[in-house]
Amino acid sequence: MSDQIFPEPGLIILFGSGETSPTGRKIFDRIIRSLPQSPRLALLETPAGFELNSHQVISRVGDFFTHRLQNYSPQVDIIPARMRGTPFSPDEPEILTPILDADLIFMGPGSPSYAIRQLRDSLAWYYLIARHQLGAVLALASAATVAFSAYALPVYEIYKVGEDIHWIGGLNFFKLYGLQLVLIPHWNNHEGGADLDTSRCFMGQERFIRLMDMLPEEMTIIGLDEKTALIMNPSSCECHVMGLGMVTILHTGHKHIRKGHLFSSAGAPINIKGTNEDLAKIAMQREGHFHQYQDGQNFSMSEIGHVHPNFPEANLPPSIWQKAIQARSLKDPTAPHSPSEEVLQLIQARQKARHASNWAIADELRSQIEKSGWEILDTKDGPVSRKLPKIKKQ
Repeated sequence: MSDQIFPEPGLIILFGSGETSPTGRKIFDRIIRSLPQSPRLALLETPAGFELNSHQVISRVGDFFTHRLQNYSPQVDIIPARMRGTPFSPDEPEILTPILDADLIFMGPGSPSYAIRQLRDSLAWYYLIARHQLGAVLALASAATVAFSAYALPVYEIYKVGEDIHWIGGLNFFKLYGLQLVLIPHWNNHEGGADLDTSRCFMGQERFIRLMDMLPEEMTIIGLDEKTALIMNPSSCECHVMGLGMVTILHTGHKHIRKGHLFSSAGAPINIKGTNEDLAKIAMQREGHFHQYQDGQNFSMSEIGHVHPNFPEANLPPSIWQKAIQARSLKDPTAPHSPSEEVLQLIQARQKARHASNWAIADELRSQIEKSGWEILDTKDGPVSRKLPKIKKQ
């Protein structure tokens, strides 16, 4: 039996905007305080890699960490993974090595569609997933937040170039947790003033309603107000909101409608003629409902969807996963932890039942193992175990 133990993944911070503002500093202060002393931060340049000054763009973020959070003595590594087919490629191992050492990985400004093209199935993408699964915090803002969606909004192409409204396939990061998410930062943007609706990431409410009609039914939409962050903890399956605005969750396929009313997360009816009329229209259009949370509020990830973490080996080339495991062992040799002796005996008994083709007994033992807080993945090298997340239902 394999003695490989899967550790818990790191936090995921999704910014609506303002990651380097005073609000962003407060959010990062909370996060970095929980990291090791003098934490290693890896800043990926990729989303802005098409810009001639992309290094300056990401360097400004680096300066923010170095100077505004200097009390934590962060070690900042900029990863210039700008463009495939160049010396600064997201497939170039030499420039990507700091990712495997990082305590926090940041990606932010640029173009969502460009980030998707450069990162999809790249070495940088695999390193990022592996390191996150081994405990590194992911901090995403702006273009990176959009790119991590199952379906991504091509903001520049629609808002600046004038293409017809459409979605593109995103990096679909959250499939790691069994979730189908569409992430919309700048949810409450009002740069257009009274003359132009630039909310919903510059799409405007009317155009956004039409965009929603183009999405598959199983998608959940998360709108992130500016200078606001959603902090997701995959290990505890808890979410926390920080910042000046709100986080909006639009569900589909959950009918909470009675005689023209919509029900909020608190259970109170919301008349579609009143506040949040556009949200009510979208939710009713998709036979769903919405929730909104503000600064200081917590909720379960089960509010977003059915959380079902996948094993890293199901999403990564084995060689990359093993390289990440080795890098982590060098970084913190005491980090892995094992199931109890009782759980190990259940795993061994299940293996014997499987070898004897006693599938009913094997299934019952798997159930007992899961009740003890562990899950099993059967591989060619034998079973590997992973600690189950603690899902709290509201």
